[in-house]
Amino acid sequence: MNEYEVFIEDINSCGGEQYAKKDLIEVEADSPEAYVKENGRFPIMDISENTNGDTVIITGDGHGNFVRYTFAE
Repeated sequence: MNEYEVFIEDINSCGGEQYAKKDLIEVEADSPEAYVKENGRFPIMDISENTNGDTVIITGDGHGNFVRYTFAE
């Protein structure tokens, strides 16, 4: 298991990113993808890496609601 600091942005179709609900948590997981599959509300839509080398996973419901997870070790 690895420890991650996770920045979670809950973005809805009405408010967009500027009104996203934001949380910072610490988790233990085998991988970022495993954590999101087990604990996320929506299916994974995209997995990428940001310029800092953090894993970014975007999930969504296909109707404009998204959750963006940024995992830093």
